[in-house]
Amino acid sequence: MTEDSTEITSFHAHVYYDTNNRDVAAYIREELSTKFEVEMGRWRDEPVGPHPKSMYQVAFLPNQFAEVVPWLMLHRQGLDVLVHPNTGNALADHTVHSLWLGEKLSLNIEVLKAV
Repeated sequence: MTEDSTEITSFHAHVYYDTNNRDVAAYIREELSTKFEVEMGRWRDEPVGPHPKSMYQVAFLPNQFAEVVPWLMLHRQGLDVLVHPNTGNALADHTVHSLWLGEKLSLNIEVLKAV
């Protein structure tokens, strides 16, 4: 067995929403930015990149995983959330190494294959 030298430099959580629950997404966004030292991405009201629906990104460091992800598990209020590491392999990070809170959405992985 060879040692995996891949290093996780950070994590992203993608919080998905639609017009019916954007207010819930806004509440979760505000809570995340108040409770944690995370970097909030901008609102994406249309699908972008591999993401099949509206979302915003939350970036955080590996040492924050044990706080941010359990909080999302308990407070996502029915929204779907993709959590993935950033290792430099976008395709694997979004597919093989990812975890989902809620429904697993179908990503447009063709976009990731081009990266």
